[in-house]
Amino acid sequence: MIKENIQKEKKYNKWIIALSVVIPLAVAALFRVKLKDFGFNIEPLTFLPPIYASINGLTAIVLIIAVLAIKKGNRRLHERLMKSAIALSVCFLLMYIAYHMTSDSTAFGGEGGIKYVYYFILITHIILSIAVIPFVLITYVRAISSNFERHKKIARITFPLWLYVAITGVVVYVMIAPYYA
Repeated sequence: MIKENIQKEKKYNKWIIALSVVIPLAVAALFRVKLKDFGFNIEPLTFLPPIYASINGLTAIVLIIAVLAIKKGNRRLHERLMKSAIALSVCFLLMYIAYHMTSDSTAFGGEGGIKYVYYFILITHIILSIAVIPFVLITYVRAISSNFERHKKIARITFPLWLYVAITGVVVYVMIAPYYA
């Protein structure tokens, strides 16, 4: 049974690797693309940051509730919540890209020690948001492959990483919000 489940997992490995590389590269590339440079007359989507920050906050809440659900043995609710967390993360990503393709980046205006705190949170958020992609995908694949022992092992790593990324996304927004033009 375990070998069979691992075989099921293996068919997804190429997708996991591809998405783990393509998503960060696409975000980095699209971050630099401005639609106005290609003749599109689109107003900056300045209303998006509080929405996608809220989505990050909601993702954190959903992740916590999902862990509580599985600890209580409610696998069905856990599965639904985890699929919702993935969907929320995809929505966040699409809005984040749309915002940055239509708007100039905002510089952090804080000074002194708070500036170092902000950049520490921002840099760790960015690095871990890239690192968490394969963890989420592997964790998900192990669940849909019914390899629950291996799923649990990696979920113990994935959960705190993903939660940190979701929470720090909100913190970064709250810290930079006063400086939006």
